[in-house]
Amino acid sequence: MLSILIWLPLIGAIFVGFYPKLTAARTAALAIASATLLITLSLFFKFDPTTSGMQMEEYLPWINEIGLSYRLGVDGLSLPLLALNSFLTWIAIYGSKADIQRSRLYYALILVVSSVVAGAFVAQNLLLFILFYELELIPIYLMIAIWGGEKRTYAAMKFLIYTAISGLLILLGFFAITWLSGSSGFDYNINLEAIASIPLPTQVIILTVLLIGFGIKTPLVPLHTWLPDVYVEASPSVAILLGGVLAKLGTYGLVRFCLQLLPDAWSQLSPVLGIIATISVLYGALTAIAQTDIKRMVAYSSIGHMGYVLLACAAGTKLSLIGAVGQMVSHGLILAALFYLVGVIETKVGTRDLNALNGLLNPIRGLPLTSTLLIIGGMASAGIPGLVGFIAEFLVFQGSFTVFPILTLLCIIASGLTAVYFVILLNRTCFGKLDNATAYYPKVTWTEHTPALILVALIFFLGIQPSWLLRWSEPTTNAMVASLMIDAPSNSKIIVLSYPEAKVNQVLLP
Repeated sequence: MLSILIWLPLIGAIFVGFYPKLTAARTAALAIASATLLITLSLFFKFDPTTSGMQMEEYLPWINEIGLSYRLGVDGLSLPLLALNSFLTWIAIYGSKADIQRSRLYYALILVVSSVVAGAFVAQNLLLFILFYELELIPIYLMIAIWGGEKRTYAAMKFLIYTAISGLLILLGFFAITWLSGSSGFDYNINLEAIASIPLPTQVIILTVLLIGFGIKTPLVPLHTWLPDVYVEASPSVAILLGGVLAKLGTYGLVRFCLQLLPDAWSQLSPVLGIIATISVLYGALTAIAQTDIKRMVAYSSIGHMGYVLLACAAGTKLSLIGAVGQMVSHGLILAALFYLVGVIETKVGTRDLNALNGLLNPIRGLPLTSTLLIIGGMASAGIPGLVGFIAEFLVFQGSFTVFPILTLLCIIASGLTAVYFVILLNRTCFGKLDNATAYYPKVTWTEHTPALILVALIFFLGIQPSWLLRWSEPTTNAMVASLMIDAPSNSKIIVLSYPEAKVNQVLLP
């Protein structure tokens, strides 16, 4: 099943890109993405949510001389991210134009990205992970360089350099783990057992290298400087893939290969990581407030929301880690909705400048439904109760407060600043009076609204029923907490939350 998620879109990409008689590239790519999404959803029926270990494992020996094997597996951390990848791939394809220039290459590259990202999420061999991690670099580079904005060449080159450095640092960290531990190969489970033989000071150095590598991808301050240029110059669909999916490779790596693989070293660095997370959250919010380009504003907001994930992981409590998984998924859905709607506005109005936009909520000559969906997306990003962004941030803050009370309070303040810049965005774009001389915008069809409507529906549904998102990950995150030296204070208490289907999960609350 896991191999299908890798090879189906890859074979589909070859078909879309090279089959000479294919005329409807978008339709073919959408069919392949739909099949991949359905297969991904079928994994939830085969997955046992009460087990913390790897499931549906696959293994084939590959190059034994260098310790590279084809070992796959899925657990509560990777399963929601696999679903997010397949779903946002479908959104990116559906939301793209059928007549886009060089359409066969464009849709083939999106399918390649889906394939290698899925491979990275299920890889259980360190070299196999880095292979998939690096393979996404080329298709994303090409999509930015060919279909990006005016400064697309500069943005694509910046992405290439930063991602290459990130991959190199991660590879060095993996080599250090395997060589210094005397491990017999690069399989994850072998190194997880052998890591204890490495002295703690050396583990801290290795962890620092990995943190920088994955911090570039996430990105975290001060490793974020590539993000604004790349997100802004990328087309809306590529920006959805960048922020909604590829950034999760960074946060996934922080949890899987830093926290879980090096728990003792993580415990040593957790206070520093909490500070970095808080700086990222505050910086992202304050910088977003200063923007006049709505796409750049959304891009900077992403930095802050990824900082929440690092804060939760640094705290290392049961509640904060389950919140981290929820935050990854909720951020992907919300960011995808915002980038898609910003793309619709730019297409219909011709600008992303806050100083030029106003009155789009006008029911006669504006873009009323687009504006309504944008308001909901902004509310979700600001953490309004009833939407998926609220439950994710609440779990992060509630779980982190017991360990980092001051840092958590600062992040809560930054969450309030998120509401500030989205109020600025929505006030200037959706409200006000339209210019009678210029405001005759083309109507947005229901087909064009479909991706945003689906995303907003999910944002509502998971906000009202968060257990549908969180129940798959709790055993896995609880097992990670058990391996950490950090844990909740002794005065914490266990309360019971009831979930559907008579499932009962225990979560830690102060």
